[in-house]
Amino acid sequence: MTTRFIKKNILYLVGGAAGGVGGYLHYHFIGCTGGSCPIASSPVMSVVWGVVMGGLLLGMFKREEKRDE
Repeated sequence: MTTRFIKKNILYLVGGAAGGVGGYLHYHFIGCTGGSCPIASSPVMSVVWGVVMGGLLLGMFKREEKRDE
């Protein structure tokens, strides 16, 4: 069951992982320290935002499954 889930959603998982790493790197190297930018000033929010954006970005390339009618 988990193998089928992973195969079905591999693009979302890879995109989320890459986005999470990218979000943390953005926080670490670019993020603001003043607190005026709510996403870049917190490592948790940067990672969550990166996971969501990465999953959505790579999820756009998922092919539709053909169904027999």
